[in-house]
Amino acid sequence: MESAADWLILGLGNPGPEYESTPHNLGFLAADRLAVRNSIRISRPDSQALVGIGAISGSRVVLAKPQTYMNLSGGAARLLAAKYSVPVDRLVVLYDDLDLPFESVRIRPKGSAAGHNGMKSLVSSLGSQDFPRVRIGAHPGHPLPSGKDFLLSPMKKAWREELDSLLDYVAQAVEFLIAEGVEKAMTRYNRRAQGSNEEEE
Repeated sequence: MESAADWLILGLGNPGPEYESTPHNLGFLAADRLAVRNSIRISRPDSQALVGIGAISGSRVVLAKPQTYMNLSGGAARLLAAKYSVPVDRLVVLYDDLDLPFESVRIRPKGSAAGHNGMKSLVSSLGSQDFPRVRIGAHPGHPLPSGKDFLLSPMKKAWREELDSLLDYVAQAVEFLIAEGVEKAMTRYNRRAQGSNEEEE
């Protein structure tokens, strides 16, 4: 039997090379950056996900990327939380959010799925929405004929140039959250994209 973990960190995305560099995979990319920064390999198939186990900010963590496609992510979350005895308030979900401009980051201790299919699956499978999440802005700042088409298309060059610093920022936010808690992480790392008129919730 696997020993318990202190935290389960779940990056949401779609498996397969065709989705690697799309906005909908910002959660996967953030999980990968956390793995690199903390010398964890996300490579072992486990509970419908690819998993890596290691330490972040002094805590034992399971880093996971569900392999079921976005709208079925909840199954992996439920299985992993049970297997590693992680309570729902120690599950941190990283995902793209089309309601926020690119480069915005919003940490919350809980909340609704707000139309995000991956989060709908998690809330349904876990029977709770009381888990921390790190929302990574994915809106380009201009009207979109189809949000779905945009999220599943490769990122433009301008975004790719900013991606490295954004992923480092998100990874630092998660490391701080694990060390100091959600409330302090919200105060320090919640940010709006430059030039955004976005209203605080």
